[in-house]
Amino acid sequence: MTNKLYNLMDWPGIEGVVYSEEDRPDRILGPRVIPEGIIIQCFVPGASSVSVVKISSKKEYPMEIADEAGFFAVLIQGKKLFDYEYKIVMENGEKIVRKDAYAFPVTIHEEEIKAFNAGVNYDIYKVLGAHVIEVGNAVGTRFAVWAPNALRVSLVGDFNDWDGRIYPMIRRDGGVFELFVPDILDGEKYSFEIKNKAGIAFVKSDPYAFRYSEDNRLVPVVCNVSTYDWDDDEWLDKKWKNIEKNIPLSILEVDIDALLSADDRKEYTYEDIAPEIVEYAKKMNYTHVEFLPLCEYTSDDWRGYLTTGYYAPTGRYGSPLQFKKMIEEFHKNDIGVIMDWVPSHFPKDAEGLAWYDGGCLYEYDDPRIGEHKEWNTLVFNYGRNEVKNFLIGSALYFIEEYHLDGLRFDAVASMLYRDYGRNPGEWTQNIYGGNEHLEAVEFIKHLNSIIKKRNLDAVIIAEEDGAWPRVTGDVDNDTLGFDYKWNLSYVRDILNFMSFDPLYRKFHYNELIFSMIYAYSERFVLAFNHNEAGEDRDALLNRMPGNTPELKYANLRALFGYTFMHPGIKMAYMGRHEKALDDSTESVQFDRYISELNAFYRDNAPLYELDNTADGFEWINNISANEVICVFLRKSTKGECLLVVTNFTPVARANYKIGVPFAGQYKEIFSSDREEFGGNGYLNKRVKTSKKDECDGRDDSIRITVPPLGITVFKCTKAEVDK
Repeated sequence: MTNKLYNLMDWPGIEGVVYSEEDRPDRILGPRVIPEGIIIQCFVPGASSVSVVKISSKKEYPMEIADEAGFFAVLIQGKKLFDYEYKIVMENGEKIVRKDAYAFPVTIHEEEIKAFNAGVNYDIYKVLGAHVIEVGNAVGTRFAVWAPNALRVSLVGDFNDWDGRIYPMIRRDGGVFELFVPDILDGEKYSFEIKNKAGIAFVKSDPYAFRYSEDNRLVPVVCNVSTYDWDDDEWLDKKWKNIEKNIPLSILEVDIDALLSADDRKEYTYEDIAPEIVEYAKKMNYTHVEFLPLCEYTSDDWRGYLTTGYYAPTGRYGSPLQFKKMIEEFHKNDIGVIMDWVPSHFPKDAEGLAWYDGGCLYEYDDPRIGEHKEWNTLVFNYGRNEVKNFLIGSALYFIEEYHLDGLRFDAVASMLYRDYGRNPGEWTQNIYGGNEHLEAVEFIKHLNSIIKKRNLDAVIIAEEDGAWPRVTGDVDNDTLGFDYKWNLSYVRDILNFMSFDPLYRKFHYNELIFSMIYAYSERFVLAFNHNEAGEDRDALLNRMPGNTPELKYANLRALFGYTFMHPGIKMAYMGRHEKALDDSTESVQFDRYISELNAFYRDNAPLYELDNTADGFEWINNISANEVICVFLRKSTKGECLLVVTNFTPVARANYKIGVPFAGQYKEIFSSDREEFGGNGYLNKRVKTSKKDECDGRDDSIRITVPPLGITVFKCTKAEVDK
């Protein structure tokens, strides 16, 4: 090396690059204008020679070797920088031509990083991660990652043989590392090699990756997800018009993996799956589907509830583009799409979020707060702005980028309570001496308020099986801000009640009616989900008493009939049984029943308009424990009224007297005992006219036929009053 060039070199900086410990490689590598001219430096391990080639003139400038590890430099006369590329000859004779990543400026604005550090950059996924952009005359990918505790971070991938020495990233204020690499485009695998302050290097996935490799679901792939021309404007317009209205919601919970055989999983894409589920959901008259988590995950055992990729739909069923097409297919068929989302914990995968930059970054450093021993998972640090921003961005990303109509937050109780799943001595109190996780509470409120501010029509549901007060409602009214909460108490009580032989149900009558005591404390979803109801219809059917399929299905009809008449959003699970489209007589009849029950629910405003106020419900009879019969009213905003009679014994009752709300006519408009549903045909075919005959504390009454193990619904019409 010439003395002139030798004296211009920053040898301590060069040593930092060579030993892969430099976090500001832009001060060493690439071009710099100095008084003596333009100095260009590069580090190419394994190269025997490197030349700078001026693109406009093709003129070559051979570089001098400054360090045998592969550090090269050249001094070029002039003061004006120019576009160039490297012409490299490797020691094995391979020839490579590539542009210099360090010839391009950083492109992330300081304000974006400051907003992220403050926890308010809700579009952070547009900043961090991998983004194909154009800088100057070059098209490539800008990579960025948050790793404030790292000694240095390097970009690795197939493009550099996963060698962490080649592309050290540039540290920015706020703990963000950034690097633009020209000519890296969609489809390239990549990761980040992080060296901690102890000098130990390890490879980490990109927390903001939009897609992961099919070979390894912790290896990110560069993916441009924003280029899609949506065709669901009609659905979106309809959603906006319904924001302020109480509309019927009947949700079909779907586990894609459970619907596919082992062979199907290898071949089926989101596009292939959509038509079958759409067909079933439309046939059964559901308004929405709710998918088990479809964010990327590695463990099939947890059915997606151990999320590893919070910005990527799982690649098990295809690409992000195919995921969008699936959602679009539902929307074009007037079906909304909700997805389970897991902000409560994350796995300890070595390449994932755990101990990301050598320290506790995404999790709490105190295991008494930061670890769920029961699940062997880690808890997000809800007190750290950047972590909160990461999660809020994920929720907004799926709602806005993928047009999801809502999210169901999993395991909310585990977030709210510091002692959740922990034994005495394994948890710490909050500053007030309680077990409430105050940082998680504020995070949830923050998240829900931002979602509603930006996406008023998004449905946000909580699975909260504790006793936290005021889960649903407006955040300004000191609630957590959810739209709905799963009513698991109702589901467990009613399933326990139904499991008893009808002969003994009179002793458990309170379990049937107890839910109305707290029905308006929250806005509820009556969630017959995969955990509570079982993996398929057979699992639920087997919980019903009876020594024949007819009796079991009769109990099942009574269960769902009562639930659909009860205040609350409806939800059922689509299991393997439904996928098989069982053609047994009982199964076909039950499908017809659920389909018509959903349609009846959707067509009758008294069953949903006043779901969240006591004005929409009134007991007529909730004391007939011996007969296991209860009678109640459902009402609409316009004064429409339905009279519901339920019987949970296999005994039909003729000429049964019930009180009615007013003098008038009562016409049966729905019965679970119709023969096409598998019933016995105990119907009230004629309109019933009330009489002045006291019953159930009412002045007027009617006498009806009460079918066994069934529900009957009457439309109530007031008698005209003579003027």
